[in-house]
Amino acid sequence: MPATGKDFDLTQNLFRDDRRHVLASTDAALNYLQMLHGMFGDWHLALAAYNWGQGNVQRALDRQVRAGTSRPGYEQLSMPAETRNYVPKLQAVKNILRDPAAFGLRLPPLENHPYFAAVAIDRDIDVDLVARLAGLSTEDFHALNPQLNKPVILAAGTPEILLPYDNARQFEAALAAHPGPRASWTAWIAPRTLHPRDAAKQAGVSEARLREINRIPKGMLIRVGSTLLVPRPQGRLSDVSPVVADTARISLAPDGPRLQRKVVRAKAQGERLSALARRHGVSARNVAAWNGLPPEAMLRPRQAVVLMVPSRPASKTSKQAPAPAPAAKKPAATAVAKR
Repeated sequence: MPATGKDFDLTQNLFRDDRRHVLASTDAALNYLQMLHGMFGDWHLALAAYNWGQGNVQRALDRQVRAGTSRPGYEQLSMPAETRNYVPKLQAVKNILRDPAAFGLRLPPLENHPYFAAVAIDRDIDVDLVARLAGLSTEDFHALNPQLNKPVILAAGTPEILLPYDNARQFEAALAAHPGPRASWTAWIAPRTLHPRDAAKQAGVSEARLREINRIPKGMLIRVGSTLLVPRPQGRLSDVSPVVADTARISLAPDGPRLQRKVVRAKAQGERLSALARRHGVSARNVAAWNGLPPEAMLRPRQAVVLMVPSRPASKTSKQAPAPAPAAKKPAATAVAKR
């Protein structure tokens, strides 16, 4: 989960997601398991919390205590089937590895050296070039480096990559002899909020390619400060800075009228979300997304529902013109005479 990854210092940005880094995520997982064991004092509970969440396990334990269970543990917990089966599956793997012959299995032998080696990256370099110099397919490269989100590796954010043991030596020798540029992509920061068409012109790339490589859907603007992946200009010698490599984000905004939050209520007798959406002239799918509900949800009587509607800018006239003076009251006698 993103929040858990942040708790264990796993970087998640435009260029990489260390929750998928083979070494970093394994180290974080072991630290997390150790922490959970310290919380619950039991490996079965720790593993259940790893799968289901520590808060859910603690609440399940608390329910057992309230129900009068003297020593609640893993066996007494009411938990989802996925978590109920998660711990036995891990135990089964352990049993098989400990004694494969007991289960009629023969595991392949492992060579007495690491399967992969860490290779230093000192300059930005394309993934395709790394795979070619290492004698690998890009699929095999990504199997060991799944944290990389883009077709370029930024040295400032990814100082090393993993390659199969034998291919690592081949890569180092081939890279030393490589005469051409290493990276054909770089980072570009939007100086202001832009339509992708205008950003593409400034970055020197087609709008279609900019949208594809940065996953920008139709109908969206690129907010100021967003980092985009763009072709690296010929002759550019500098690599992407550490600040950008570690904090790169892309932020998009709807290409249309500004929206404002409006709260409406379901009918007194209750109604379906789709009916409320029709009543207010908006899409049921959008209303469902804004409120975290299914489109056909049944709303409670008078339930508050959030809508996002176009904001109405104040007219210049209303801002500048002074408020009209109140009309003078007529004498009482005249008012009576006119009734």
